[in-house]
Amino acid sequence: MLLVTGGAGFIGSNLVAALSARGEAVIVCDRLGQGDKWRNLAHHEVEDVIPPEELPQFLRWAEGRLKAVFHLGAISATTESDGDALMANNFRLSKVFWDHCTLEEIPLIYASSAATYGDGAEGFDDDDDREYLARLRPLNGYGWSKHLFDRWVARRLAEDAPRPPQWAGLKFFNVYGPNEYHKAGQASVAWHLFGQLSRGEPAKLFRSHHPDYADGGQLRDFIWVGDCVDVMLWLLDNPGVSGLFNVGTGKARSFADLARAVFAAMERPENISYVPTPEAIRDKYQYFTEAKVARLRAAGYDRPFTELEDGVARYVRDFLSRPDPYR
Repeated sequence: MLLVTGGAGFIGSNLVAALSARGEAVIVCDRLGQGDKWRNLAHHEVEDVIPPEELPQFLRWAEGRLKAVFHLGAISATTESDGDALMANNFRLSKVFWDHCTLEEIPLIYASSAATYGDGAEGFDDDDDREYLARLRPLNGYGWSKHLFDRWVARRLAEDAPRPPQWAGLKFFNVYGPNEYHKAGQASVAWHLFGQLSRGEPAKLFRSHHPDYADGGQLRDFIWVGDCVDVMLWLLDNPGVSGLFNVGTGKARSFADLARAVFAAMERPENISYVPTPEAIRDKYQYFTEAKVARLRAAGYDRPFTELEDGVARYVRDFLSRPDPYR
């Protein structure tokens, strides 16, 4: 039996779909709320869906029963301003799972984030060296809360403290794909662009406020959610691999490239409108992200990553254009 926290969320539900297809028994920990988030799980079998407040009780019951924990649940909004909530959900709960998996001697695979790199001034090296991690400066509370746990893990390792038999922290870059619809404003730009074009609007991209980047020339490492799932399944199948790993394609692409991919997939003529970056995020805006994936490759992961045009075409064709867009 496997536990997936955040299993009704975007990346989590795609992982649950893949695990269910493999015949795994999956327990989901998440809040479904009042909307359609439940649809992220509707196509697949799960053993149960438990709310986070029932985790202590569940973990006592689950002693000796879990094969591994995928801890993907978190407050993931980069605009979240409640620092206490970020600490409780993104940091302290991660420590609980680290200690539980250590005692139970089972793998822990957890979600970190590319937001830990801040403006990228110190590069995008998935290095768990404490001195390197200390130099990173996340730009928002979400990124800081994820970074805090990465540093906590690095300290455990440096002190040779007890740890799970396998652990992996995954620094996800700009993920897009099915089942992100409940994220609304925090959903991928690909999803937003599809909606704009479907409504007959032009594609809206942020204007550049940096002299080195043209409008629409801001660069991101966009990664298809299926590639993220493949990495997690590979880790589950290779329990000898531990570490902090970037999960991106290793190839930055512009938002203009992304828009063109959506136009092509929808067979629409290009029509882009540039709008000012909101002042609330303008001074914290990342103009460039690109994963270094050498550590993941060196660990043995050799599957190719999906090209942006192929991933967007699949997203539009197989999900967004269908009556039921859920995986």
